[in-house]
Amino acid sequence: MNPELTRWTGPEGLPRFDLIADGDFVPAFDRELAAAEAAMEAIAANPDAPTFANTVAALEVAEEGLNRVLSIFYTLASADSNPAREALQRDFAPRLAAYNSKTGMDPRLFARVKAVAATADTLPPEDRRITELALRGLTRSGAGLEGAARDRMAEIRARMAVLTTRFSQNVLADERDYVLPVPDDRLAGLPDWLVRSMRAAAAARGIKGQVVTLSRSLIVPFLEHAGDRSLREMAFRAWIARGTGQGAGGEAANNLPLAAEILALRHERARLLGYPDFAAYKLEPEMAGTADRVADLLGQVWEPARVRAASDEARLTALAREDGVNGALEPWDWRLYAERLRRRDHDFDADQVKPYLTLDAMLAAMMDVAHRLFRLEFQPFDAPLWTPDARAWRIMRDGRLMAVFVGDYFARPSKRSGAWCSALQVQHKIGAGQRPIVVNVCNFTPPEAPGAPVFLSWDDARTLFHEFGHATHHILSDVTWPSISGTAVAQDFVELPSQLYEHWLEQPAVLDAHARHYQTGESLPAQLRDRLLAAGKADAGFSTTEYLESALVDLAFHRGEPPADPMAEQARVLAALDAPSAIPMRHATPHFSHVFSGDSYASGYYSYMWSEVMDADAFAAFQETGDIFDPATARRLEETILSRGGSAPADQLWLAFRQRMPGVDALLRGRGLA
Repeated sequence: MNPELTRWTGPEGLPRFDLIADGDFVPAFDRELAAAEAAMEAIAANPDAPTFANTVAALEVAEEGLNRVLSIFYTLASADSNPAREALQRDFAPRLAAYNSKTGMDPRLFARVKAVAATADTLPPEDRRITELALRGLTRSGAGLEGAARDRMAEIRARMAVLTTRFSQNVLADERDYVLPVPDDRLAGLPDWLVRSMRAAAAARGIKGQVVTLSRSLIVPFLEHAGDRSLREMAFRAWIARGTGQGAGGEAANNLPLAAEILALRHERARLLGYPDFAAYKLEPEMAGTADRVADLLGQVWEPARVRAASDEARLTALAREDGVNGALEPWDWRLYAERLRRRDHDFDADQVKPYLTLDAMLAAMMDVAHRLFRLEFQPFDAPLWTPDARAWRIMRDGRLMAVFVGDYFARPSKRSGAWCSALQVQHKIGAGQRPIVVNVCNFTPPEAPGAPVFLSWDDARTLFHEFGHATHHILSDVTWPSISGTAVAQDFVELPSQLYEHWLEQPAVLDAHARHYQTGESLPAQLRDRLLAAGKADAGFSTTEYLESALVDLAFHRGEPPADPMAEQARVLAALDAPSAIPMRHATPHFSHVFSGDSYASGYYSYMWSEVMDADAFAAFQETGDIFDPATARRLEETILSRGGSAPADQLWLAFRQRMPGVDALLRGRGLA
């Protein structure tokens, strides 16, 4: 076995990706899976009376080698996939599901953890917490089931692993394979920077001229600027057709049958565990607690968003009439006319801002905020990563290494879409302890040529800050046990740090210091900055409506009996909402990877808005002091939330920081809907 997969020898403890080949994963996976199985068996079969040390603490380290192999593999599978890695992913998924079923439903482990939990009141708080979570995890995995129910649960878990892997790979294939060539004579309305990005995308695929791909950082600005309506329609239809089997993969890549089966299996799993439906099962340990509370929150925001969207639609339709568009405003029209309306209402042209929003400038802003809030310092260093485009930094505080941070920012055909934060390793204090290695991945349009500036949109800059907000949760983690480290928190609490961090991007003090022209070095003019911030809420009806549609469809999918036809259920929910036909769901069912590529956001897509209620109130805590970098408030945020991981229930952590629960009013004001 290649030892680099478990004993990382790169700079600052990183893996040497240059020493790892795809063929190394199978022997490493086989060995470490067997080692994890043996460790779990030793805990379960231990003849000694169960104690915290020989049971719960032992579980914390039983899978260490396997986790290290998988952290490397899944980093590559998502950020730099290829056919070999996709095949390995399909092979590993059912084997991991079988292993998780065996351990998660082991009655011996269940009995031992239950015995420790019976005396948990005598344990220190963190030890008590991981004991409670271990018992809850085993219970929710089906460790208390017997006979046929137990066997069926194992079958469901194995099948789900196959289905969710296929779903995500089908979406990735459609995003990777689709290109729309745009002839030179049909570039009307496209700014120079976008044409350059389209040419770079074509060159990366060995194509002459310029193309539109399904990378969000390319297709969204194309829809905002392309004057050719037929091209906009073609691009948009390809965007929403991901996962429908209309791509190169044909019907075999159709995700709709997979989605229906996933929903049915989730419902069956929840019923086996005694819950009325999957939503009740999933939401029980979350801050929201019940589907009714989620529906109430989303409902409070839906009507203001729908009213605003209807008002905007009327104005956009009038603009379209000026262009000779006599029919209804279509989804491929909205972004174009919204951009024109933004320019007219706010005297704002996003193209004027781009020269000030380079990737390097926004990285400097992101790091400056981290320094001013948490005294973090960033030291770049060279490391052999999975792509030459990725960068690595040591993150220091007062001379101490806090974390290693890796950023992989550019779109590639081999990378799945979107943006995310993950950890190659999490912080813990077992033995000598370890510091986190955190990874941020984005899909920004790459530079035209090596060394050329990388221009970000305002949304790109927000994404950069958002993902680093997640990273702070790992970087500042200060707990003993890996199972409660960093972002290991309730799903509807995990977005709080990321969405909170976005607020600092919008502050004049940050923009004035860092949004500088890439050629002259001059600061973003104050008037342009103010117009940028005002224009940021100009299309709030659209952005809120498309998000809520997805969140409400997700919730409906998992309440009550599962739909046999998810697309029919999607249509029913949108019709009941009286959703605008010109604003489709942000993530329609066939490519709703949040919900169907795993369980994390299933019946949980609402969590972005649940966290937004808190992030608006959390930022207000800084504003109330008169200093958005107030050291005492930043220290309290770190001590009560960012350093604590999942060491206490999310509502307790929040109340320790803010002493009260927030309401929806701050969210509506922040979105410009009140």
